[in-house]
Amino acid sequence: MEFSAEDTKRKEELAFHYRRILELLGENPDREGLLKTPERVAKAMMFLTKGYLQDPAKILSSAVFIEDYKQMVIVKDIDFFSMCEHHMLPFFGKAHVAYIPRDAVTGLSKIPRVVDVFARRLQIQERLTTQIKDCIQKTLKPLGVMVVIEAQHMCMQMRGVEKQNSITTTSDFTGIFDQAKTREEFISLIRNGK
Repeated sequence: MEFSAEDTKRKEELAFHYRRILELLGENPDREGLLKTPERVAKAMMFLTKGYLQDPAKILSSAVFIEDYKQMVIVKDIDFFSMCEHHMLPFFGKAHVAYIPRDAVTGLSKIPRVVDVFARRLQIQERLTTQIKDCIQKTLKPLGVMVVIEAQHMCMQMRGVEKQNSITTTSDFTGIFDQAKTREEFISLIRNGK
């Protein structure tokens, strides 16, 4: 990750605060193992939240092709990593995205990139699901979009209820996916081959 002058300033300020957090936790930030920790954590947090500086609609529209294709396009098992906005702990899993083109398709790699942009922000899974759906719907204007996300949340597994095997599933859809038959086809297609 290359740093501009503004990024360097943000990194230094974040590192200053992480040093103070270490002190408040009872640690000695001057001990050998922690000397570079504030800067490393600052860089990590800047990477994990870089989605704030990216435009997902611009990414999606950078590869749009006119195509007379009116069947479901599915990109499934998209790995993602995000940070829960309530505890700033990771949640991660897989996103499954489908759309039915009206008159244009996008490059297949653009769908996972859109997922990553929204995942690289402080999030909740429900909002992440809706943001991905809304971006694809508004940018491509397809006949419909459906997004299903399955994730594990460290805030539930490491603390709180401590349920290590729990998986949270969210979904959202528009347009032709209002029809139960179309949603069922999508669910069937993402479940096959697992």
